[in-house]
Amino acid sequence: MLWLLIGYMLLFIHRPFEVWPSLAPYRIELLYMLATGPVWLVASGKTWIANRLHVAFFAFAAVVVLCWMVSPWSSHGELTVENYLKLLVFYVLLVTVVHDERSLRRVVLAYLVIMFVYMGHSLWEYLNGRHVFRMGIARMVGVDSSFGDPNTFGGTLVYALPFVVPFWKCAPSRRLRWFLAGYVVLSVVCVALTGSRSSFVGLLFLSLVMILRARRRGRLLVLAVLLAPLLWAALPPSLQNRFETIINPAVGPANAQASAQGRLDGLMVGLRLWEENPLTGCGPGAWRPASGRTVESHNLYGQVLGETGTLGALAFGGILLGLWANLRRVKQVSRLRPEWAGDFPFELARAVGLAVLLLLFLGNFGHNLFRYTWLWYGGFLIIARHCIEQRLQAAPVALRPRPAVGAPWLVPVPG
Repeated sequence: MLWLLIGYMLLFIHRPFEVWPSLAPYRIELLYMLATGPVWLVASGKTWIANRLHVAFFAFAAVVVLCWMVSPWSSHGELTVENYLKLLVFYVLLVTVVHDERSLRRVVLAYLVIMFVYMGHSLWEYLNGRHVFRMGIARMVGVDSSFGDPNTFGGTLVYALPFVVPFWKCAPSRRLRWFLAGYVVLSVVCVALTGSRSSFVGLLFLSLVMILRARRRGRLLVLAVLLAPLLWAALPPSLQNRFETIINPAVGPANAQASAQGRLDGLMVGLRLWEENPLTGCGPGAWRPASGRTVESHNLYGQVLGETGTLGALAFGGILLGLWANLRRVKQVSRLRPEWAGDFPFELARAVGLAVLLLLFLGNFGHNLFRYTWLWYGGFLIIARHCIEQRLQAAPVALRPRPAVGAPWLVPVPG
């Protein structure tokens, strides 16, 4: 069953039926999931992991359906709602099938391998002339059509990068280290070639966070400052000019400046749509007809309020609260058992936390509300916490009083 899930991840990310349009009429993704469902039903060893984050995800899905049903533009949101419910089905399969460290490690590693294949294929196509000419430059795209837009493709790569860290830190083999190093290099090259300013900023933000979290942050910060000019010089002049517009819009074309302003406009338009439909918004996927604009929101917070209203904002806030509660619990256990803190489930939980931070940060520049990353990464976190709780049950922490000035207090002692 685990390999069936991995197979679906490959179909969902690489999307061969979009790479080769002749496969599209066969509905491979749908048929694959229809075949996986019965296998899941009869498979043994399924476990439902109790976690309040489930409630948050299902509550948000219910709000999405409700907002779609009452929307005057519901016909425009059918595909958005359908795709989100498909993601929810996969989420259920994931959290019921994967419930031990070994399986979790395989699934997350498979995710990175699939992303590597996806990036490699996209780079190969780019080198053979497949790109879009936009904002005055040739920009790399993904091989698929659903997530292949330069900005979406670049964001996908940045969100996945934190998951390299758990494997790098947890005693990988030499072969795995080479793969992880190649993965990072390929990710950076692809993000640069997309010409996506938001993804480039996300890459810089991720690098800064990683440096500040490192033990030798001072040395790494100096090294980063020394290497930055060399990396910048390696970029073609067209990409240098493109990324310079982040801090100096005047050097770029007028449409690039308008694109940057559109991110702020997305928030403002979202607030206007929220005022017009305070409870349920204009409906998921209905941004363009409701706003009268030709582009999407390009802003997560404007999208939440504008498309799902107050109900959606509360439900989305519940998801963030659920993610925070799980991360907080993992941190508590790492303090109780510091000898476990560098093990894979703990490092994976930290990677999920960093990925969520990236989603929120890049949400200022992109509409990522209905991305699969929220559900997939949330599932990874739930399973990681479950593995940690299982460890704790097998080796409980005893509490004993320790004398101190004033009243005695309790401190954790490994059992």
